[in-house]
Amino acid sequence: MLEEFKKFAMRGNVLDLAIGVIIGAAFGKIVDSIVSDLIMPVIGAIFGGLDFSNYYLPLTAHLEGHPAYADAKKMGAVFGYGSFLTAALNFLIVAFALFLLIRGVNRLTAKPAAPAAPPPPPREEVLLEEIRDILAKR
Repeated sequence: MLEEFKKFAMRGNVLDLAIGVIIGAAFGKIVDSIVSDLIMPVIGAIFGGLDFSNYYLPLTAHLEGHPAYADAKKMGAVFGYGSFLTAALNFLIVAFALFLLIRGVNRLTAKPAAPAAPPPPPREEVLLEEIRDILAKR
């Protein structure tokens, strides 16, 4: 059974998947940094200079002042829409980057299209050729 597991683990598909997961995790960290360090501060400045991930609505009445989102979560239930919007933007950036990557790979690996067959002649032209051929036989 150990030998069978070794064969399974060393197959190309499993190794490709493992490499994809590792690269995906590293790419995710890069995208997280882009979103949290570059994009969200600009959006936060537009929306009043606050950190966008700290936008939330308290769902319990005992939150005094306006603590940071992480502290507010410790104090009680909060509706953290800013954190959600950050995650959604993060997803959109990853999805768009993957779209561009796959689009580029598809363009590189696309086979050239076979030349198209010429379109058939118009019906009038076919009828005129038939008339010409009939008259030529007479």
